[in-house]
Amino acid sequence: MKKKFKWWLIPLCVAGVPVIAFGIYVAVIFARYYRIEDNVPLISTGRAESKAKTGEEYTAVTYNIGFGAYTPDYSFFMDGGKYSRAFSKESVIECTEGVAQTAFSFDPDIVLFQEVDTDADRSYHVDQVPLIMETFSSSEYDEVFAVNYHSDYLFYPFHEPIGASDSGIFTLSRFDVTSAVRRSLPIAAGPKKIVDLDRCYSVTRCPVENGRELVIINTHLSAYGTDQANGNAQLQMIFDDMAAEYEKGNYVICGGDFNHDFTGDSREKLNPGTDRIYSWCQPFPESMLPEGFAMCRDYEGELIGTTRYADIPYDPAASFTVTIDGFIVSDNIRCGKVKILDNGYIYSDHLPVIMTFELEE
Repeated sequence: MKKKFKWWLIPLCVAGVPVIAFGIYVAVIFARYYRIEDNVPLISTGRAESKAKTGEEYTAVTYNIGFGAYTPDYSFFMDGGKYSRAFSKESVIECTEGVAQTAFSFDPDIVLFQEVDTDADRSYHVDQVPLIMETFSSSEYDEVFAVNYHSDYLFYPFHEPIGASDSGIFTLSRFDVTSAVRRSLPIAAGPKKIVDLDRCYSVTRCPVENGRELVIINTHLSAYGTDQANGNAQLQMIFDDMAAEYEKGNYVICGGDFNHDFTGDSREKLNPGTDRIYSWCQPFPESMLPEGFAMCRDYEGELIGTTRYADIPYDPAASFTVTIDGFIVSDNIRCGKVKILDNGYIYSDHLPVIMTFELEE
């Protein structure tokens, strides 16, 4: 007997194809997931030959460049905004050049950059490292790059997928770099890890004329997909390394984007009456700092937020801002004034932080 064809199976099968395809895609993403090993040596390139000296004033800058996307009219989808990619390749180049020129204008001896893309769909595959070095090439710097974020192609958000990304933290030093290493940080577990690849900090060593070392730590801690416990675990790992170097008699500077409220109260001071609470701007757990270290918070002028929440284009009257970028130093380093440059977030969703310092005997 001839079987009756079940026409209702056709739409069911058609509807099932994208579901199956999505399932395969998710499986592939997790199957290909991996973390970079801990304690990976980093290559230092450049022309720096000088040694740091005690008793001289130096300048350090830290600047999260926001992968060259954040013009003042930009909002980011993970903050509740509109966009996942920069507006254009030309915009990425303009922002990256602007960031580099801004940092270089302070004649810095140390520069710590974060969110520097080398090959990413979100920044139109602009390699921002050589673009930055076009500005710094007139001076003698050593340079160290560490991968801090890498992912396969992410089909989210669906209207404009963020795509694949390779990005990292970039350290420049006028002092000769003898060695550098990449340390892998603890990150979120489970599915959240897909948006938290592959957090790290770099440890860069420079000789000092008195026989000690200046140890420069560049970090960008987790923001999305993390919680306070995980954030504290990341800080504890960094603090353990800092304490070990201090016990050896070395000088230690740790700077970057800590994704914690660096003053402990900038959320309230800069946003009076706000009820916004985010995991990435919880008060910095100052009690965890190892003995012999201090946070550099002798700010020049009024306190300014070093980052804006990018749920809307930047509006000085409405944007949520908080101070999360800065420096921590060992007590054999005299930290001078700290300046937060208010440039209206023209090139990034962060502002540069500039610190003067002096190595003591």
